[in-house]
Amino acid sequence: MQPAQLPRLDAVALSHLHGDHFDRVPREQLDRDLPVLTTPAAARRLGKWGFGNAAGFAPWEQTTLTSDGHRLVVTAVPGRHAPGIAQALLPPVMGSVLELHNPGASTPFRLYITGDTLYRPWLRDVRDRAGEIDAMVIHLGGTRILGMTVTMDGDQGAQLVELIEPSVTVPVHHDDYRVFRSPLPAPRSPLQEFLDECHDRSAPTTIWTVARGERVPLGRE
Repeated sequence: MQPAQLPRLDAVALSHLHGDHFDRVPREQLDRDLPVLTTPAAARRLGKWGFGNAAGFAPWEQTTLTSDGHRLVVTAVPGRHAPGIAQALLPPVMGSVLELHNPGASTPFRLYITGDTLYRPWLRDVRDRAGEIDAMVIHLGGTRILGMTVTMDGDQGAQLVELIEPSVTVPVHHDDYRVFRSPLPAPRSPLQEFLDECHDRSAPTTIWTVARGERVPLGRE
């Protein structure tokens, strides 16, 4: 889907400024007055490109958006795009927890968008600090650069599901590039590897896969 095909946007949550997240198409076609909620480094670059409402957030900083009685609290949460000192080679990243307060609802709906991050045990803080997660959009791919894994493979993704325990999990970011792959000697697609790992672990979630242009509902029944 291209920007013109999307519903009216209230804001953009951007984990970092890599071409597989924000390429020349949104740079040329997105409304430059849209709020873009991202890292400080990405906000500075977007500001130079004319996106005047790009705002950078440190981990655990929040902002609130309101519309027609609905309130959306967006919290930036930590992520790690590379192991060890290799972090310096890649831009800082963030995940986002979107907490939607609907009129008349007794509890908010919480969505965790992981962004490009590796599995780390301290990501448990997302659930501990934000509260129970209703849905998680998990970025996979098993991307390897110079021998280093820089996005979660199936095993790491399944570990994160066990850690966060979302009611629903939607895997994305797993089939865009040749560097997205599962380990040898028995290669599977990154998505299939994740599904297999979650099945083998009896991961505590319902997994909904979605193809480009499709939609899946994330709200409660």
